[in-house]
Amino acid sequence: MAHDLDDVDRGILHALQENAREATAAEMAEAAGVSASTVRNRIDRLESTGVIRGYHPEIDYERAGFQLYVFVVCRALPAERSRLADDLLELSGVVRVRELLTGTENLHVEAVATDSGAVDELLAAVTDLGIEIVSSDIVKTDHVQPFNHFGTAATDG
Repeated sequence: MAHDLDDVDRGILHALQENAREATAAEMAEAAGVSASTVRNRIDRLESTGVIRGYHPEIDYERAGFQLYVFVVCRALPAERSRLADDLLELSGVVRVRELLTGTENLHVEAVATDSGAVDELLAAVTDLGIEIVSSDIVKTDHVQPFNHFGTAATDG
């Protein structure tokens, strides 16, 4: 269910996406033109309604010893897709699974591995689940940025 977000909410989300670890209520309040207590109350509401689902570190897997970032495109029967997504998350190295509603290539798996042997084991485990692998690729670089439409109208930045 979508929630109505105003400029203050969007400003808070923007600031949290940029740097949730160091963003203070006072700084967000100043940028949005509200009090720090308003920001804290809004964050509580955004968390309780599920708009904010958590705070997660952005990990450099290569520096953590997982040199290979693997992207696997799979095909599964739509009726089995959600169950298989849960099964995929149990595999060693899998960090994200996306279920797609359209198209036949409806499961996208992201995983990390230490070497090509670990990649081979991952792909074999995916196949053992009865999932058809359409393609698998080693990712060179993953470029990510915060959604830039949160807060641009409500904050200075």
